[in-house]
Amino acid sequence: MDIDELLWAGADAQAAALRDGSASAVELTEAVLRRIDAVDPTLNAFRTVYGDAARAAAAAAQRRIDAGERTPLLGVPVAIKDDLDVAGDFTGKGGRPQFPPAERDGPVVARLRAAGAVVIGHTRTPDRCLWPFTETLAYGATRNPWQLDHTPGGSSGGSAAAIAAGIVGVATGSDGGGSVRIPSGACGVFGMKTSRGLIDDGAGQDWHGLSVIGPLGRRVADAAALLDVIAGGPVDPAGGYRAAVDADPGPLRVALSWWTPLGKPPRIEAARRQAVLDTADRLRALGHHVEPADPPLGPRPSPQFLVRYLRGVADDVAGLPHPEWLEPRTRRIARLGGTIPDRVLARARAAEAGLHKRMSAFFGDFDVLLQPGWTTRQPRVGRYHGSGTTSTLAGVSLGIPYFPTWNVLGYPVAALPVGWDDAGLPIGVQLIGPADAERRLLSLSGQYERAHPWADRRPDPVYG
Repeated sequence: MDIDELLWAGADAQAAALRDGSASAVELTEAVLRRIDAVDPTLNAFRTVYGDAARAAAAAAQRRIDAGERTPLLGVPVAIKDDLDVAGDFTGKGGRPQFPPAERDGPVVARLRAAGAVVIGHTRTPDRCLWPFTETLAYGATRNPWQLDHTPGGSSGGSAAAIAAGIVGVATGSDGGGSVRIPSGACGVFGMKTSRGLIDDGAGQDWHGLSVIGPLGRRVADAAALLDVIAGGPVDPAGGYRAAVDADPGPLRVALSWWTPLGKPPRIEAARRQAVLDTADRLRALGHHVEPADPPLGPRPSPQFLVRYLRGVADDVAGLPHPEWLEPRTRRIARLGGTIPDRVLARARAAEAGLHKRMSAFFGDFDVLLQPGWTTRQPRVGRYHGSGTTSTLAGVSLGIPYFPTWNVLGYPVAALPVGWDDAGLPIGVQLIGPADAERRLLSLSGQYERAHPWADRRPDPVYG
């Protein structure tokens, strides 16, 4: 396969090509760096690119391959969301650097390096990873490869855009209210919000348990291979996450739900509603039983999410040496969160147990829950530029009401690409499982992808 064509094959296929000798890690890394030079001035997906360090890492990885070593991502370029420490670089989280460059890699990056992955650069995020669009006053807007005047989503927008544009096959993300799933759906790539506690990132429970690290990939296998590495511990070839992608999930009981904790079901654009219904029909054709059923949660998750999110932002900002460098919206959210007393936060955390009890019965009847992703078309770049805190929060909430509940509960969720709208923008859905059901979701997603592949479709030829 031509080396530039290999960029579109995804990380798992790249790893296979490196293992069988049809490509070298050095050639692949050089191709990635050329593509960044060609398309990133337009996309703005990367804050920093580690060109020389990546070349050295690729050469070292090739020596390991030549010596017969094998890991899921040995020699494969990987992009890192700018919320994880990379030695020698600051961690910006979308804004001006608040702290000096990191002296050492964070745990997730260290696992990737140990596995021989080539760390290629830090990808863009919104300020403090707060928004479902990736735009900052400091660094401008990151753009969606499918339509440059639309957002790639956020907060892992740079990672999703880099994958959709054929720069890298896999990238890290994080998800505190949809921040892996929102950009995955916006950019037509696969993403997974992992179970709370699965991945130790060394930072404790960000946003009081809402936020977790998760993989994004061009294909399901790409994200699964990354998960095998960053979850820690030895990879079991027979029972790892990558192996689950190829496994038959067997017939599953799937609940189709239009419920959100905001009350009556939100208005969903016709194309996105139809995509959910089409996905249900496709799952039935694959042998699964799909029926309408709503999780028995009512409005309870909403106040729990808001308390933990707002207080989480306040606690994050409180530890910064220069809060005055933050964007005005960020400072206002932090001030609001700072008014939430410890006792209210404690009640919100304690109330989560009641939600788990309700969902335990639900997941006794069903294996997987199918829900929409975005309810509307991805916003245009600049849609919320200059908007105040309240208007921004209210505006974005209309498009993403199906995401935050699963952060409150800490359950795994797969963001599955299922189509495109009439403007050529991707449409995605969510597959939700109980805690630690990553393998089930990967197996189901892999089965769906084999029957209804999406990764061969590419953005406009301007991206190569």
